Amino acid sequence: MPLDRPPLDGITVVSLEHAIAAPFCTRQLADLGARVIKIERPGVGDFARAYDARVLGQASHFVWTNRSKESLTLDLKHAQAPEVLMRLLAKSDVLVQNLAPGAAARLGLSFEALHERFARLIVCDISGYGADGPYRDKKAYDLLIQSESGFLSITGTPDSPAKAGCSIADIAAGMYGFTNILAALIQRERTGRGCRLDVSMLESMVEWMSYPLYYAYDGATPPPRAGAAHATIYPYGPFPTGDGKTVMLGLQNEREWQEFCARVLKRPELANDERFASNARRVAARDQLHPIILEVFSHLDADAVVARLEEAQIANARMNSMPEVWAHPQLHARERWTEVETPAGSVPALRPPGVPDTFAPRMDPVPALGQHSAAILAELGYSDASIEALRREGAF
Repeated sequence: MPLDRPPLDGITVVSLEHAIAAPFCTRQLADLGARVIKIERPGVGDFARAYDARVLGQASHFVWTNRSKESLTLDLKHAQAPEVLMRLLAKSDVLVQNLAPGAAARLGLSFEALHERFARLIVCDISGYGADGPYRDKKAYDLLIQSESGFLSITGTPDSPAKAGCSIADIAAGMYGFTNILAALIQRERTGRGCRLDVSMLESMVEWMSYPLYYAYDGATPPPRAGAAHATIYPYGPFPTGDGKTVMLGLQNEREWQEFCARVLKRPELANDERFASNARRVAARDQLHPIILEVFSHLDADAVVARLEEAQIANARMNSMPEVWAHPQLHARERWTEVETPAGSVPALRPPGVPDTFAPRMDPVPALGQHSAAILAELGYSDASIEALRREGAF
């Protein structure tokens, strides 16, 4: 059966983007078939290109968030830049930007200014704190938003807060930008009009914080920082095994507690111990229960612990390292890895999660800086002589 066209085939997205939130948003649009034209500063490009050199000499963040895009270098302060942008936007469906607060408006790229000329254009502004309010102009980085949103107050150990190991505030904002652009495209089919999307990292993270917010509602005590353990369920979290590895496990109800005692700990009498007779009691007595579990696990390797947990139908997971995730048997069994080209060679890339089997997601190369500039300008109607003149002037 032949595959369908990707759902966003024919949609053109222009992005004034850097770092993670906007690039992650637009890469997912590209995954679904959209043409994404990434506008970068001449000579240096998106500053995320220089974050590190871990992927064949290229930055890990950049390789992750920028496949399947076209790179157009353009000096936004050059006299000819507005004309280039207007020609580009006239052919586009979506503009995404995460420039510094107010920068897009100063360039004439606010929704209000653009809507008069391009009524069908969807404008997605991604920022730290949103388009208005007292924090509008405040600088925002992922760690700062993790802190401002309250995430750090519930993450870490009792003695020290800890940030998430990946850029979750950027990822959250990128996801909300992506999903709301999809909704805006559907709405435009009904109304014929574009709209403005105002996505903030703070609001995206606070949405993700709704459980602890409600848990601490009306002055109640918030969830304590419990490291990798669960703050309000026990046993639930990491436990070392005799071979120096770590197994995560989680109990959800009293039936599982009975099975855990009988099949995993091989101590069925503990199921009726009054100290551990309910989750609330186990949480209160975790300092007594924890060494009992450690004693049993110290005589077993990780495979044996997992086998016992599986037999008892207790939820569990291994605490995998990065090499173990690359080699994860489930991902390989489901053929979730493919290859993507970069300017320095091909690298493995995870296929987009959740894509239906009716079309193939785009998994095109990561662009070199300015790789598509001349071709895009020619497409916009610039002659070879005009393109060369713009190049000499440093416009791109």
